Amino acid sequence: MDKQAILVVEDSPTDEALLERALKKSGFTNRIVIARDGIEAIQYLFAFGHYEFRDSNDVPAVVLIDLNLPKMDGLDVLRRMRSDYRTKLIPVAIFTSSIEEQDLINGYSLGANSYVRKPIEFSKFTKVVEQLVNYWIELNEPPPPGEKIWAHHFDRSA
Repeated sequence: MDKQAILVVEDSPTDEALLERALKKSGFTNRIVIARDGIEAIQYLFAFGHYEFRDSNDVPAVVLIDLNLPKMDGLDVLRRMRSDYRTKLIPVAIFTSSIEEQDLINGYSLGANSYVRKPIEFSKFTKVVEQLVNYWIELNEPPPPGEKIWAHHFDRSA
């Protein structure tokens, strides 16, 4: 089986480029999928719109999501993911420059698995991205693919 993708939800071209560079520099060979706003992230995750032909059973290993996004913010994407049995258990790491305590509280309250502030220096940025992704890709034991056994616990209309 191919390695699972890493979904990066980021609207800043600079941060997007830094993330891709940091992931490649760290040696990760997982496919990197970029969604530049919250709607695009939802379309990717649920395989509709621009992604209607994508296999929705091919879930990302981890979603790195910024909070301040156009069209639908990161917290709304997280809320939507956690309300659907198909995406409820996908690991989500909020990766943001926000220093607002309320964003931290809201992120965890909505089901984020981690909350990491983006460092400003590239060397620190690279190290943080490497550690964060390494945890989710190499160390974490993910739920079984297509965890249909859990589907009956969640409202399918969400």
